[in-house]
Amino acid sequence: MQEISLNILDIVQNSVRAGASRIDVELFEDTDSDELFFSVKDNGCGMDEEMVARVMDPFVTTRTTRKVGMGISLLRSAAQATGGDVELTSEVGKGTFIKATFSYGHIDRQPLGDMAGTMMTLISMNEAIDFYYKHTFNRQVFEFNTKEMKEILGEVPLGDPTVAAWLKDFIDEGIANIYGNINGGAE
Repeated sequence: MQEISLNILDIVQNSVRAGASRIDVELFEDTDSDELFFSVKDNGCGMDEEMVARVMDPFVTTRTTRKVGMGISLLRSAAQATGGDVELTSEVGKGTFIKATFSYGHIDRQPLGDMAGTMMTLISMNEAIDFYYKHTFNRQVFEFNTKEMKEILGEVPLGDPTVAAWLKDFIDEGIANIYGNINGGAE
């Protein structure tokens, strides 16, 4: 994958397939400490210790539609290319936590990509799931959760095209604000 946002999309899709009803996505960027990390935490079905130990292998997958699962192993390779790594913990019946760390300024670090588009897609395609998103850039924080949005919108679904477009604009604006409108808010 060529962008970190696509890695996040892949990891969150794993959480969706695991039956999660809540998924927390955190993205942290700090130029002073030269650190970028993202984490995804879910309350899905989780994995046993054996599967956690094997999941970094590209030839291991729980999916029945294909024989390989490249997402986590590719993410780990991308993180390690910058001096970072991937941490994964999981408990059957409780959920999974994955964190990928990168050196922020490393020449081999993938660009962040379109986080607003990624989050809007995940939210609008998985309306039954409560998402919490927190994005920090140099101590400036943007966060939201869909549970609050659902309460405000009432019967209007998050997947409604008008709501989805508003959601993407809302996230884009929030990210632009924490970046201080550097490069229009995008990397």
